[in-house]
Amino acid sequence: MKHTETADNNVIYIIVGKNIRKYRKQQGLKQAELAELCHLSEGFISDLESNTFRTISLNTLYLIAKKLNVHIKQLFDDLEEDQSNK
Repeated sequence: MKHTETADNNVIYIIVGKNIRKYRKQQGLKQAELAELCHLSEGFISDLESNTFRTISLNTLYLIAKKLNVHIKQLFDDLEEDQSNK
C-alpha cells in the first residue's frame, strides 16, 4: 500500500514538470532563460522538467507560473483529469 502512495505522489511531479516544459516552450524560453527570470539554476529547471526533482515549494511554483504567464493552477491541469477518471 505504501508503494502505491509513493507512486501516486510522484505523478504530481511528473505532471508539474511536463506542464512547466510545455508553457516554457510556448513562451519561447530556454531552460537557462526561465531559470534566470526566476533566479533559479538551470539545473533546477532541468530537474523539474525531467522529473528527477521531488520537492518544490508553492512559492517557487507560483514564481515559475508567474514568469510563464500562466496561473499556478495550470501547472496541475492533468491532475483534475486524473481525478475525474477515478
